[in-house]
Amino acid sequence: MLINGIETENLAGFAQSVSQDPQVGQVSFAVETDWKGGCKSTTSVHEWYMAGERKAKTFKIEADEPEELLGENTAPNPQELLLAAINACMTVGYVATAAVMGVKINSLKIKASGALDLQGFLGLNDAIPPGYENIDYEVIIDGDGTAEQYQAIHDTVIKTSPNRWNAAHPIHLNATLKHN
Repeated sequence: MLINGIETENLAGFAQSVSQDPQVGQVSFAVETDWKGGCKSTTSVHEWYMAGERKAKTFKIEADEPEELLGENTAPNPQELLLAAINACMTVGYVATAAVMGVKINSLKIKASGALDLQGFLGLNDAIPPGYENIDYEVIIDGDGTAEQYQAIHDTVIKTSPNRWNAAHPIHLNATLKHN
């Protein structure tokens, strides 16, 4: 049955496959970012892996900073891309969870915002972190669900969204520097 653009039988079958063989659910993603001068960069997406199998894809993601932050304002800045990535991931969770529950969604909007103090980024005050301490978001959903169903969907997304989890928990970043 197709609900919210999600084929629920396919999703259930996939979940069963992962349950029976956890290797099927092992995925990895990678990107490569090249500096394009000033504050501009282009990130390329070439592939991802599922159960050890390479899956090809080709996408470009542009980034820049506003003119006030020394950029040319030609693309979203990295902070906006971070918020977009969190929202996009949660959107998938809301739509898929609603579909599994048989709830048709007419509209879904997630508004996210965060504030940071550039003193941290500029290294002017070590007591000020360079990034967000809080991200606020509001989910506006409309469809044929009940208040209880929407709450259950919301609770499920909070529990299972990878990018929401990534933003809410520390991630170990393992850096390697190479130079000429």
